Amino acid sequence: MKNIFVIGAGKGLGNGVAEKFGRNGFRVVLMARNAARLETYAKDFSSKKIEVHTQAADVSDFESFARIFNSAVEKFGTPDVLFYNVGITTPDAENLSAQDLVAHYVTDVAGAYNCVKLVDTAEFAEKRGAILITGGGLALQPYAGYLPLSMDKAALRAMVQALAPVLSAKGIYIGTVQVTGNIGSNEHFAPKNIAEEFWKLYSQRETHEIIY
Repeated sequence: MKNIFVIGAGKGLGNGVAEKFGRNGFRVVLMARNAARLETYAKDFSSKKIEVHTQAADVSDFESFARIFNSAVEKFGTPDVLFYNVGITTPDAENLSAQDLVAHYVTDVAGAYNCVKLVDTAEFAEKRGAILITGGGLALQPYAGYLPLSMDKAALRAMVQALAPVLSAKGIYIGTVQVTGNIGSNEHFAPKNIAEEFWKLYSQRETHEIIY
């Protein structure tokens, strides 16, 4: 059975992508900080006859996250798909500080890079593993009211573009969907519809970016 590790599980896009892959025969491993919420999500997936497991972890604590991630790999096997869906999406504080920028970057970007490094292995390459990352329209049209998120989505986009040829040479795929609206705000941006775009990236591997 194939595995998808969902980093940043949640009621919106995280679980939407997890369900799409789960309904296509994947074992789902949900990871997020809140253990109680993960338990609730697991019950929902189980009711849909999707095999699901959970691991509470914080991507901003690199060493701790790596230990938990590697423990999950030992338990469930090397993932076939890693989906990174973590991001601080709250509006900026009035007096945004340089330290605020750093805190956002650690979670939004460095956490993603840490995950990429964790799956950049011979085992993942042998599976022709795929790394999928949630991007955002702010990478293309930045907005001062969401300055850290604008900067971080641009950085994630650069990371995907820079690493794509390097990882592809090993047999590993990386791709991102740039979501240009508020997830769940209307039918177009419904999680289930965005999940279809991630499935397209995974199954077709024809491009490293979809603007949605």
